[in-house]
Amino acid sequence: MTPSSAFELEAALLRRSPSRRLFLGQIVASIFVPQGRAKSDPLKDGFRLLEAREAKLKSAFEKDPPAAIWGFDGIVPGPLLRFKKGEEVKIRLANKLAQPLSLNWHGIRVTNSMDGVAGLTQEPIAPGGSFDYRFVPPESGFYWYHSHVLPLLGEQLGHGLYGAMIIDEPEPPTIDQDMVVILDDWRCGAAARLDDDCSSFTINAAAGVAEKILPPASRLRLRIVNAAYSLPLAAAFFGSAPLVLAVDSQPCEAFAPAKNTIPVGPGARFDVMLDLPPEEGARAGLSLRGDKEAERTVLLFKTQGERRPPLAPIASLPQNPLLPAEIKLERARKFEIAIETASTSGAASAAAPGWKPPLNWRLNGKIFAGFAHPPLFSVKRGTPVTLGFANRAGRVLAIHLHGHAARLLHDLDDGWEPYWRDTVLIADGKTKHIAFVADNPGKWAIDCLAAEGPSAASASWFEVG
Repeated sequence: MTPSSAFELEAALLRRSPSRRLFLGQIVASIFVPQGRAKSDPLKDGFRLLEAREAKLKSAFEKDPPAAIWGFDGIVPGPLLRFKKGEEVKIRLANKLAQPLSLNWHGIRVTNSMDGVAGLTQEPIAPGGSFDYRFVPPESGFYWYHSHVLPLLGEQLGHGLYGAMIIDEPEPPTIDQDMVVILDDWRCGAAARLDDDCSSFTINAAAGVAEKILPPASRLRLRIVNAAYSLPLAAAFFGSAPLVLAVDSQPCEAFAPAKNTIPVGPGARFDVMLDLPPEEGARAGLSLRGDKEAERTVLLFKTQGERRPPLAPIASLPQNPLLPAEIKLERARKFEIAIETASTSGAASAAAPGWKPPLNWRLNGKIFAGFAHPPLFSVKRGTPVTLGFANRAGRVLAIHLHGHAARLLHDLDDGWEPYWRDTVLIADGKTKHIAFVADNPGKWAIDCLAAEGPSAASASWFEVG
């Protein structure tokens, strides 16, 4: 199966997903051009201070009051964190909110103690407290960071506790613009409080089409992440011929997505490169589509001025030498996990008043609400593993694997897709299999998000010895 046909099947999966009221008319494309590194005065011991605190977000509609949000450094998205490969990351998270927090480096194969999963790899950071994160990212790539405290994960993401992170390659490719595109669906209810039954809000007061004027033939690198924890999106490019360079932070052989469309599940990342049209006055951009919703442009590029000199054809990024060239499936430990939901409507919730209670999950018939239970499985370091996820939850699920990168196995044969994933979408009633080498020791979470429907996030874990 080619990369294009695989994405085409995933896109079809999104179109068949259960109905949900989507507010694509107000979905936000928050775009900024990363110039150098995030500005911050480092502490005396070299740590970059990151504060989680309350702030206000301007409404998409003039009649609505500003919404109370929670943001890293009081902004949404949080500040762009940018480092060079091999450079040490030193971040001190200070919790100025009323809820416990942590800081998960989504997609980075960090040392286990720095993964930021409260209740598994660290104690949650209490209000008024702080925690030092210190690690050297083993690989370059585009990542994002967010709090990871159960059962508050969906609520905290919904209030804006996330941001983007870039680990630059030693020799980045030649481009004219490097852009981070964070997709989200902002929703609010009465009294400007964010919840599940609401209209959408913007980020940076730009809920409509974000426009940028550039010289003809400019080469753009778009780093796309879906921060909408309960909304799969289909991102369609027009006016250009994009090539996907990396999926879920890992480089792949550059390829053109089917119909110029990429299905972006919750938490998924895509590194895309494209050339704008060579003539002046042309247009190109990005549109979003959801279930039973018309396609809507959210990002528009216009060409103006002198054409930039020709560049060499877009090439693949160097492949990650730390990932195995082959996974010996015949030697793999195999685990099958059936996923169902279990309502907790009568149980007390740690969520803020007014929020719907979370869902628990039944994994192979047992309820999992946190990390107090034994691991789903334990393996020795270096063991190849295959995981099968059977979705019986009545909704699309997004599964995220911590600390590792996996191959998505073919449904009908023993092959795998030619790209790495740490986040996969699974349609209701379907089963997907992934394979990886358990090469990162520690206790690792497997997140389960309801990609459509009520806010629900839960997790289990496995151990690598």
